[in-house]
Amino acid sequence: MALFKDMLSSDESLFKNELALDYSFLPKILPHREKQQRYIATCIKPLMNEKNGKNLFIYGAPGIGKTAAMRFVLNELEEETEDVIPIYINCWQKNTTFKIVVDICEQLGYKLTHNKRTEELFQVVKNILNKKAAVFAFDEVDKLEEIDFLYSILEDIYKKSILMVTNDKVWLDDLDDRVKSRSLPEILEFKPYNLEETRDVLKQRVQYSFVLGVWNDDAFELIVKKTFEVEDIRIGLHLMRESGNIAEEKSSRKITLEHAKEAITKIDQFTIKKSSDLTEDEQKILDMIKKNSDKKIGDLYNIYKEQDGSLVYKSFQRKIEKLQKNKFINVKKTSGGPDGNTSIVKYANITKKLTEF
Repeated sequence: MALFKDMLSSDESLFKNELALDYSFLPKILPHREKQQRYIATCIKPLMNEKNGKNLFIYGAPGIGKTAAMRFVLNELEEETEDVIPIYINCWQKNTTFKIVVDICEQLGYKLTHNKRTEELFQVVKNILNKKAAVFAFDEVDKLEEIDFLYSILEDIYKKSILMVTNDKVWLDDLDDRVKSRSLPEILEFKPYNLEETRDVLKQRVQYSFVLGVWNDDAFELIVKKTFEVEDIRIGLHLMRESGNIAEEKSSRKITLEHAKEAITKIDQFTIKKSSDLTEDEQKILDMIKKNSDKKIGDLYNIYKEQDGSLVYKSFQRKIEKLQKNKFINVKKTSGGPDGNTSIVKYANITKKLTEF
């Protein structure tokens, strides 16, 4: 009996490069986003001819390649010329004018930012960038607490393109008129991958991440199907990693359908692990939303206050944004209608959707 024939030895692994399963990993080729990349590049191209570039508003659901496509173009730009400086800012992490200007200074190699006012630092930025040209990429731009820096860039940087990326299409409608009228951004929508495109994206990551031939076809197809259903490549990458880990724990040389199914059932544990990073107040708000899904944010805040919540409305909104960012909830912004602009908050039952076999 060949009991150990199909079992991994202690020094073997199914993974070739597990880091390639990180969503931040940027492949050499980005499948099915060529059209969007060309559009972004077209907006930037005038800068290479010493002209002003175009500004661009990019929107679409989470996990469908907006950031990856933009970073891909910025990387190619950096390889193509030294006369156009790419600057990437994650506005979830840097959400005020001061934080953003400090970050830009550091990216430009200026380190003497301590004890300097925002105006002084922006003057440094202006002096450096006006000798060349710049592309400013502001990812998750809807997380900004203030937009003064956008106005300053539009007014004081001579040759630039501004890329603004968000999941929230309505954010542009609410943008300050003085910024909107000066930026006049073109609009680029990213739509979710269809089933075949989802398969191609995940197949590429399999080639980067796993030893050749370790995935059974039915196991891979199940992951593809579930990823397509939730319309988020990040979930697919997590499920592939988890399937591989489960197979290795069982010393299997193949990732089978049973391993993939088990990974899907464990997605709730993944969510629980992330929720352990929430504060007590955030967990309380999440529990409240679970019991009151599909309500307007104002109504939820009233329920929160009735339950002796201590946050002011602005702070409550920030908690909602964090929960949305981490995919615990979905927030749909609506404009017009009897209530004007409002947000509908829905509990994101990702586990139920994934585990429906």
